[in-house]
Amino acid sequence: MNKLREENKCALIPFIVAGDPGLETTPQALQMLSDGGADVIELGVPYSDPLADGPTIQAAATRALEKEVALDDVLKMLKEVSPTLKSPVVLFTYFNPILKKGIDQFCKEAKDAGASGLLVPDLPLEETQPIREGCEAHGIELVMLVTPTTPKARMSTIAEASQGFVYLVSVAGVTGARSDVAVNVQGLLNDLQDSTDKSVAVGFGVSDAEQAKLIKSWGAEGVIVGSALVKKLGESGSAKEGLESMGKLLKELREAL
Repeated sequence: MNKLREENKCALIPFIVAGDPGLETTPQALQMLSDGGADVIELGVPYSDPLADGPTIQAAATRALEKEVALDDVLKMLKEVSPTLKSPVVLFTYFNPILKKGIDQFCKEAKDAGASGLLVPDLPLEETQPIREGCEAHGIELVMLVTPTTPKARMSTIAEASQGFVYLVSVAGVTGARSDVAVNVQGLLNDLQDSTDKSVAVGFGVSDAEQAKLIKSWGAEGVIVGSALVKKLGESGSAKEGLESMGKLLKELREAL
C-alpha cells in the first residue's frame, strides 16, 4: 500500500467470507477479486459469534458453518488458490480459532497457505504480544483497528503497532452497508493520519462506488468494502449469479478509485 500511496493511488480492499455460498465458490471469488483489481483481499474465516460483524456477514458466516466449513478447510483452500492470486490476502479471524489451533501453529499454517496479513478484531492492543510474536516469526503482518471511540493518543499507539496498514473503522458499531458515510469519518481520518505515516484504509459501512470515491477524496489510502460484496456473492440465488453480481460491483468500485 505504501507503493500505491507514492503513486497517489487509493487501494481497493474487498472482503468476503470463506465458504459462502460454498467453499467451492470461494477460490473463484478470490480469483475474480484479484483479476478485477483488488489491491489487497480480506478473507473472513467463518465464526459462530462474530461480534464485530453486522447481519449480512453474520448470515454469510452462518451459511458457511452450516456447510461445516472450518479454519482448516479455509487454509487448505487458500493454499491451493493463493499461487494464482496477484493480490495479497489478509486473513480476518476472531481469536478463539487461533487459540484452539495454537498461535505459532496457526501463524505457520497461515503463511504456508499464502496469507500475507492477519486481522483479529476481538483482540485489544494490550493482548496482541503473543500473536504478534507468532506473526513476526512467520513473516505475517498484523493489522490493527482504530475506531471512532479510540482516544487520539491511543490512536497513535495502535497505529505504531499496526503493520501493513491501519484499519480505520468508520462507525461505532458492527459492519454493514449503509446509505451514507458517517460525517465524522473525515475528521477521524485526519486525526489518524496526523499521528502516523502508515497508510490508512477506511472500512465498515462502505457500500457503493460513490461512497468509495468520497472517502478517497478525503485522503484515505485505502477503502475496504465488505458487506455489500458479501451480499452480492452469497444472496444472489446461485453461485454463478453471485459471482457475476459481485464482479459487477467490484468493477464499479475499481473505476471509482
